[in-house]
Amino acid sequence: MNPVIPTIIAVFETRGTEAYGSEAVNQLEHALQCASMAVESEPLQCASMAVESGAAPGLVAAALLHDIGHILGEEQLPADDHADLDDRHEARAHSWLLQHFGPAVADPVRLHVAAKRYLCTVDPDYVSALSPTSLKSYHDQGGNMSDAERAAFEAEPHFRDAVTLRRWDDLGKTPGLETPGVTFFVPYLEKSLRP
Repeated sequence: MNPVIPTIIAVFETRGTEAYGSEAVNQLEHALQCASMAVESEPLQCASMAVESGAAPGLVAAALLHDIGHILGEEQLPADDHADLDDRHEARAHSWLLQHFGPAVADPVRLHVAAKRYLCTVDPDYVSALSPTSLKSYHDQGGNMSDAERAAFEAEPHFRDAVTLRRWDDLGKTPGLETPGVTFFVPYLEKSLRP
């Protein structure tokens, strides 16, 4: 087994119980729910949701790891929504993930914050569906995109995957939702590793 896999498991075991702002789920619950999401549908109550969606292994891995930048270091997560919630976790995760995984994993992670800004820009109703923490971080992260930012985002090779990941991110916040554990996703991580 590639050594990054036990490292990922250890990060979730060590810091996965931490919450980000006022979110109703902790980091591990959120990661597992996102990795278990089906594209463009409500969360399903079964153990193989991402597999059933037909998502590529890299996108399943990205869904699991998209917020790992929050818990990679030793910095404390904000306890409420009054702090500045732009901690650049997507950039921290991207640089770390790119060492071990290819762009199909690392780029949607890098772009998932921009995808929130993009969706709020192109769909004014989207912002009303954000959780309070996501709404606060949306403003802290720059709010609506300019036309130039939007064009640059749409030119990214993995922008569609980032938008899909963002939708899973918004849905993956259900307290008590039953999901498989981290080890269920190890084969998807392994298939997504750099050769």
